[in-house]
Amino acid sequence: MISFELFEKRLASLHERIAAACLSASRKPSDVTLLPVTKTHPAAAVEYAARAGLAAVGENRVQEAVHKRSECTAPVRWELIGHLQSNKAKVAATHFDRVQSVDSVKLLTLLDRAAGELGRTLPVLLQINAGHDPAKFGAEPEDAERLVQAALALPHLRLDGLMTIAPLSDDPAVAGRTFANLRAIRDDLAARCGTPLAELSMGMSGDLEAAIAAGSTCVRVGSALYGERE
Repeated sequence: MISFELFEKRLASLHERIAAACLSASRKPSDVTLLPVTKTHPAAAVEYAARAGLAAVGENRVQEAVHKRSECTAPVRWELIGHLQSNKAKVAATHFDRVQSVDSVKLLTLLDRAAGELGRTLPVLLQINAGHDPAKFGAEPEDAERLVQAALALPHLRLDGLMTIAPLSDDPAVAGRTFANLRAIRDDLAARCGTPLAELSMGMSGDLEAAIAAGSTCVRVGSALYGERE
């Protein structure tokens, strides 16, 4: 695990990157949230984020996050950004403050039921495979409207917006096209469904500039903050 001092230096550098990207896109840095991704790192990574004033952390695996959360006293929100299997929906609804990776009506229904049993409203994002990448999870763009309508009809979910992951590629234009596509999908759905879908979670350590240019409101950064996964 890196030192907190190195973490602070990397965080400052990331804030500079975000600010520069926002300047280029004529956006305000305050409109882009940095979500530190603590997956595969120890509980100390979460404590670092809290000490630095970051409000939430992102985790990929349900069980890893549940274990880590039991070790943490850090006052942060926990967001699930990795693929969620339907048999873990109830656990996710219990232990996460938001689920960013919802990609089916079945999963929406299970999360709604679990949230209702817990007496809570669970914020969610819909994961859309905006890059048409067979290696990535996420609903296909043509299914997005059906998912939005399903989410809006469920009483124990709050639909915040959309999420995507760009395909792995040596060509930076691939990420740019993916993010622009999600933005276009969001704008179309917001108009069709009468809901703002304000959150666009897209962009990671290597492509956050392209994501911000396309309108990202949340960049999910792990390696640029914590180094390579343990």
